[in-house]
Amino acid sequence: MKYAEVRKLQDQGFSMNAIAKKLKMSRNTVKEYIGMEPEEFEDFLVSLRTRSKKLDPFRDEIFKWLQEHPDLTGAQVYDWLEERMQFNETAENTVRNYVKELREIYHIPKTVRQREYASIPESFPGQQAQVDFGQTVVETIADGRKHLYFIAFILSHSRYKYVEWLDRPFRTSDVVRCHENAFAYYEGMPVEMVYDQDALLAVSENAGDLILTATFTKYQAARGFQIYLCRKSDPESKGKVEQVVKFVKYNFSKHRLFETLDNWNDACLAWLNRTGNHKVHHNIKKRPSEVHALEKQHLRNVSTSYLFEDVLPITITRNIQKDNVVRYLQNRYSVPTGTYQEASANKAYLQVTEDQTLLIRLKPTGPVLAQHALSLEKGLVISDPLHREKKESTRSLLVHQLTEAFSDKAGIQ
Repeated sequence: MKYAEVRKLQDQGFSMNAIAKKLKMSRNTVKEYIGMEPEEFEDFLVSLRTRSKKLDPFRDEIFKWLQEHPDLTGAQVYDWLEERMQFNETAENTVRNYVKELREIYHIPKTVRQREYASIPESFPGQQAQVDFGQTVVETIADGRKHLYFIAFILSHSRYKYVEWLDRPFRTSDVVRCHENAFAYYEGMPVEMVYDQDALLAVSENAGDLILTATFTKYQAARGFQIYLCRKSDPESKGKVEQVVKFVKYNFSKHRLFETLDNWNDACLAWLNRTGNHKVHHNIKKRPSEVHALEKQHLRNVSTSYLFEDVLPITITRNIQKDNVVRYLQNRYSVPTGTYQEASANKAYLQVTEDQTLLIRLKPTGPVLAQHALSLEKGLVISDPLHREKKESTRSLLVHQLTEAFSDKAGIQ
C-alpha cells in the first residue's frame, strides 16, 4: 500500500521530493499522506469506495471488458465508452484512473509494454507526410480469425492521420489508390513523402540510388511529390508514423470484431474523427484536426488535369451495397436500383474527373453506370432520383448491358 511505503520512507529520513521520485507519486499526494494518521487514511479509503462517480453506471461493462481483455488500456476504454456507450462527459485521465482502480480491486494486472521514443525535429506546415504499413490478426463475428493489412499516413506537422485497410497484402496499385484517397482526405498534397525501404515500393538499391517499381514511378512523376527513403524502424526519419501504426493496432483494431472490410474501413474513419485526429497529441499539445485546418492551406493542390487511367490502368474499386449504393470517402453514392445482384461480384470501379465528378462503372474501362458531383461533406447519401424509379433504373441497366455487349458502343443510344 502506497500510504505505508510513504510513512516507512519518511521514518527512514527521506524528503518528500525523494519519496515522490522513488514511488513515482506527485509531491502533493506524498504531503497529503504524511499529514494523515492511519485512522484518517482508513476513513479516506472508505470515502473513496462509497463516493459516487460519473463512471459508476458503466462499472459492470468496463469490468467485463477488462475480464475479456486484461491488456486493455485506459485510452481504449475511453474510446469504447464514446463509441459503444455514447458517453464522453469525463476526461481521459478520469477514465484511466477508474480503470486502474478496478484493476486493483479485482486484481486484474496489466502487461506493460516498453516502448522506445526519439526526439524528431518538427516539420514546416505542408512540407512532409510519412507512410508505413502494418498488419494484425483480429477476431471475426463468426468466432474466426482474420489477417488484415493497413497503410497509415500522417502529416508530420499537424499529426493528422489517414488509414486504409485490406484483407490481403498490398500491391503497388493499392498503394497508389490509397495515396489518392489520402490526398483527398487531407485536401491537398505535401512536398515530400517519407517511406521505409519496403519491397512493395523499392525493387533494388545500388550505391544509394533508388529504383522504384514502374507503376509507382509513373504515379510519383505524375503527382510530382518528392520521395525520401529511410531504413525500417528508423525513429530519426520515420518515428511519427511508427507511432501511428502502434496507435492503430492497440487503440483501434485490438479486441474489435471484424464483419466486412467496408464496415471495418468505415469504423476506422469514424475512429479517426472521434479519437485518432481529435485526441490532443502528447507532443504538440493540440488536436491534429485543429492544426490540420491551418496546415491544409500550405498543402499543394492535387492536380486532376490528367486522366488517372493513363498513369494507372486500375481504378478505385468499391463493393456495391445491398441498398444499391457505393461508399467513397465517408459518403454513399447511388447506382440504379437492381444493380446489386445476389449471385454477382457486385464490384464497382470509381473515377474522379478534373471537374470533381464521380464516375461509377462495372468494369474498369466500361461505360459509365452512374455519375455524381463529388461531395466535400461527410456522412451523406448522394442519390440520383432516377436511380430510384424502377422504370428508369431498368432502362439504364439495359442500356449499360447492351453497351457492353456491342463493340460499336458509340452507335448505341
